[in-house]
Amino acid sequence: MSQNTSYETIVEHAKRIHNLEQIDHLLRWDSDVMMPPQGTTARSGQRETLSKMMHDLRGSDALGRALDRVDEQEMSQDERAIVRETRREHEVTTSVPDKLHGELADVTARAHEAWKSAKQNNDWDTFAPVFKEHIDLRREWANYVDPNSDPYEVLWKNKLGYTSQPYIELSTVNRVFDRLKSTLPSLIEDVQKSDTDLETDVFKIRGPYTREVQKDAFEDVLTELGIDWDRARFDTAPHPFSYGNPYDVRLTTRFDEDDPTSGFTATMHEFGHTTYHHGLPAEQYGTPLGRARGLTIHGSQSGIWENHIGRSEPFWEFVLPIFQNHFPQLSDVTPSEAYEAVNQVNDSNVIRTAADELTYHMHIIIRTEIEQALVGGEMTVNEVPQVWNEKYDQYLGVTPDSYGEGPLQDPHWSGDVPGFINYTLGHGVLAAQVWAAADRDLPLDDQIRRGEFEPLQEWMRENIHRHGQCYKSQELVRRATNREITADHFLAYIEDKYRTLYDC
Repeated sequence: MSQNTSYETIVEHAKRIHNLEQIDHLLRWDSDVMMPPQGTTARSGQRETLSKMMHDLRGSDALGRALDRVDEQEMSQDERAIVRETRREHEVTTSVPDKLHGELADVTARAHEAWKSAKQNNDWDTFAPVFKEHIDLRREWANYVDPNSDPYEVLWKNKLGYTSQPYIELSTVNRVFDRLKSTLPSLIEDVQKSDTDLETDVFKIRGPYTREVQKDAFEDVLTELGIDWDRARFDTAPHPFSYGNPYDVRLTTRFDEDDPTSGFTATMHEFGHTTYHHGLPAEQYGTPLGRARGLTIHGSQSGIWENHIGRSEPFWEFVLPIFQNHFPQLSDVTPSEAYEAVNQVNDSNVIRTAADELTYHMHIIIRTEIEQALVGGEMTVNEVPQVWNEKYDQYLGVTPDSYGEGPLQDPHWSGDVPGFINYTLGHGVLAAQVWAAADRDLPLDDQIRRGEFEPLQEWMRENIHRHGQCYKSQELVRRATNREITADHFLAYIEDKYRTLYDC
């Protein structure tokens, strides 16, 4: 096999794997948006077939032979990146016995059903046995991939496909999270003690807001933000998500007829993901150079559009007239009132998905600490509810009233471990760091106030999107921001914002 033939085989496999991933994403989108209720059984079989095909391609002998024979010294930087990323997935796949892959697929399916029943019946004991089995199998998987490393770090760095984030060390995660743990609780306490009353109900007291009109309003905003409707569609789903590529992005949202800001912040979040999909180099579609650089970088994009733009006062100066055009009952609301409403802090929130921007990250830290202890063998599954309550009391000063409000509130542990790191590392910390870098180069507040979003979009395309997976995560961050991943920018942003809002 010649050098050219080996490289062509690698590229061919990479493209076939990516196409199958894209088909799977479309099936997931269809399941939540279009599929009739009785389609679940057939859809499960369809996705199982795709999963097996992707697994076989990643671990194929032909791919292995091509990777063994290719000479990276003769390659360009882009070609080496394609080989590096394809090799990583091949090595992870082939290090784990097929039997264990099958056992994990089986346990996650059973765990999800057990989780649904346990949450409905408020019964931790229903979920605990299969959760333990899941943790044990994840630990076994990690031992096959890298028996000499911390199993939690192996799980964190060796995911495959869309959820991968291979090049950020767990020590970086722990360092960042330790900074947040040492700073956020005192800020949260100061905000909760503040006597300042924000205009938190300006939207709620003027409802209701029909779903149809909300969707029209959100679509008008998306148009103003610069979405390309020839490459995107916007639908409703029980839990907002987005999938896509440079040619076709499916973004979704939800609607709350009592408060349009709930669905709107979700829409802004998914639009951030959409900008990344659309900004990837279309000519590299299917290769690692045409794929996003993992969920942490992806999360930075959603965090910027949801929080740094969508919860900013300059943005509400721009966007409020669009809302008022669709909802005349908002005609007397001011931008400052709208800004306060979307930034209120909930004093007694035990639910992650309903948390505000300030307290949200403590929810993630709690889950991450529990995950690490479970995988590391420092905690048993039966101890989780008690430890959960203790950590919520310690970090947020609240405790849940039920398992459903506690460790059963999220489905993640039935399907993936680690399941939460990116929500804070990407959506919070890295979003602030990338935003700060863009803000040094652009007059962002003035541009946003005027509804000029293309300069920021172009900055992101130039510094983040166009590189695909050419660089490892840390190098991409350094190139875009001139710094390693750090909590500094997030803490400066969150301290300034909430101490100003709450005069504390």
